[in-house]
Amino acid sequence: MKLLLDSCMSGKVRDAMDEAGHDAAWTGDWDQDPGDQEILGTAHREERILITLDKDFGELAIVRKIPHSGIVRLVNLSLKQQAAVCLQVLERYGEELQTGAIVTAESERVRIRPAD
Repeated sequence: MKLLLDSCMSGKVRDAMDEAGHDAAWTGDWDQDPGDQEILGTAHREERILITLDKDFGELAIVRKIPHSGIVRLVNLSLKQQAAVCLQVLERYGEELQTGAIVTAESERVRIRPAD
């Protein structure tokens, strides 16, 4: 799958996604942070699922109806847990994400909001 990891994510998570066979880009490699709206737009234009710790992307997608290509938000996970949970979410909910779902993943719970 094509992924875009927000700069709040560790580059180590990006490396783990690459190792698992995903095409993962990381905004931490960009020269500057263009802001959440542009990050979400870039992910959508490149047909990448956005992976973030930031709840603001859900608001942009749901309240402001900015187009996206799927969002995974990780909540209260240690750096060690983030890559493993990402991989589990992508395996289990990949099809839904590719149609524009929003998945919120915590250590004990996953919530999915299907695409409208």
